[in-house]
Parts: sequence; structure tokens; C-alpha cells
Amino acid sequence: MLKEIGSVFSFLTILPSSNATLENTAKYMYVFPIVGIVIGLLVGSFGFGLSLFLDPLLVSLLVVTSIVILTGIHHADGLADFADGLMVKGSKTKKLKAMKDLSTGSAGIVGIVLYLVGLIVTISLTTGFDLFRAILISEILAKFSMVLMASLGNSASLGSNSPFVKIMKDRRKLVIASIIMFVPVFVIGGTAGLLMLAATVFVTLFLLALSTRSFGGITGDVLGTTNEITRLSSLIVFVSI
Repeated sequence: MLKEIGSVFSFLTILPSSNATLENTAKYMYVFPIVGIVIGLLVGSFGFGLSLFLDPLLVSLLVVTSIVILTGIHHADGLADFADGLMVKGSKTKKLKAMKDLSTGSAGIVGIVLYLVGLIVTISLTTGFDLFRAILISEILAKFSMVLMASLGNSASLGSNSPFVKIMKDRRKLVIASIIMFVPVFVIGGTAGLLMLAATVFVTLFLLALSTRSFGGITGDVLGTTNEITRLSSLIVFVSI
């Protein structure tokens, strides 16, 4: 079991694992929120420490950099592909083809730039322990959003997303993931955590509807996009309260 969970960590971060297969990762997708907890604790503690003596904007830049390094830009790349596919005019097949193109188009570049700028600006609006809470909760919710998306969506085409979508049709796994997510979000976040969760569910459902309409379902890039957008959305909610 520990080896299989290790493959989940390897899939979502740059941490290596000798048992990192797509099948093992999909089988244990319901523990994604645990990875969010670990990432949130590491990055949140890093940001909290820096906020004690550095300017908030510089702290935010370093925090975002640490997230990018730790996660290996896996999901940010999905966001770029998603933006490229979404902006293409034509049939679902044409949009899917653009999303699978190895080269990043102008829409993808703009999407990534806007996302990173939004993330840096948003995180810079909070400091100290609140910064720690915001990062921890947003990471947990970002990972949970992918579980929720896979559970509710259908594959647009056969690919890396297919095992996740198939396995997450077992609602018991969604319940387990929900419990793992909800406890720290409520205990640490309180009302703010619940509002962040509400935003996460809303954004996930919106992206699901948008992807189904545009691509005929979800793909690995859609899952990655969900992770990134829900992270930013939940952080925006936190700093707006």
C-alpha cells in the first residue's frame, strides 16, 4: 500500500518512486488530498518563514516558484494545452487535436502568464499564519478537485485520464477523498475553508461543463487545469474574506 501511495506522490510531484505507474496512481487517486496536505505543509511553512522578514510580493514569488519546482509543472502544462484547445474554432475533434499538440500556442502562453501573475498577486495579499493556512487549504482543495472531476466526468478520448475516470466511478473512493479533504479544510480554515470548498466545487463543475461542451468530455489536461484553476480560485476567496 505504501509503495502504491508513493506512486501517487511521484505522479503529483517531482519525488521519485520505483512503483510509479499510471495504473497504481489511478487506483489510489482518492488519496490525492493527502498529497495536497504534504505539499501545503511544506510550501506553507516555507512561505510562513519567509513572511517574517521579507516583503509580501517577494515571498509570493518564492512561494509560487517552490510550488512550480515541487510539482514539476505537470499541471501547469495541462492548463496551457487546455487554453490552446479551448481557443481553437471548429469541431470537438479539432479542439482535442490542438490540445494534444506538443507545441504551446499563443493562447496557452497567455493563459500560463495570466495564471502565474494572478497567483503571485493573490498570495502577496496575505502574510504570516494566514499565508500558511491559505496555501495548505488551497493545495488540499486543488488535489481534491481532480478527484471530483474524474468522478463526475467522462473521458473525451482514450488516454492518460481514462484509468482515473474509470476507477473513480466507485463512489466509495470519492467519499474517502471527501473525508480526507474536509477534516483539515474545516478544522484549519473554518468558515473561510468552507467558502473555499464551495468555490472549488463550483469551479470544478464549471470546468466539467465547459470541457464536455468543448471536447466531449475530460482529458488529462482538463484534470491538470482543474488543479491549477481551483488553487487560484480558492486563494482568491481566502484573501477576499
